[in-house]
Amino acid sequence: MMAGTGGLAKLDIGVLSPEQQEKLRQFKIKTRIDNETYLRSHPEVEVLIGDFLRDVLHKRPADIREFAADHFTNPNLHATIGSKMEGNSVME
Repeated sequence: MMAGTGGLAKLDIGVLSPEQQEKLRQFKIKTRIDNETYLRSHPEVEVLIGDFLRDVLHKRPADIREFAADHFTNPNLHATIGSKMEGNSVME
């Protein structure tokens, strides 16, 4: 039941009854829809993640965890993302 590295559990669908498989399928569909709805209603998430990834690829930090902690706890992050959101709305 355990797969490869990192201790991630691999789902063995065969152990589920057909009813459980259908419930799981419906749950996955609902979760994807909910996630998409959330992301569409919060465009700042895309800007936030894009900004972080751009900085990671540009700076290539040795310790990604420390870099991420510093990035997301930056007291100016809200203002930075806000100004980028304003810039995006002007461009549209």
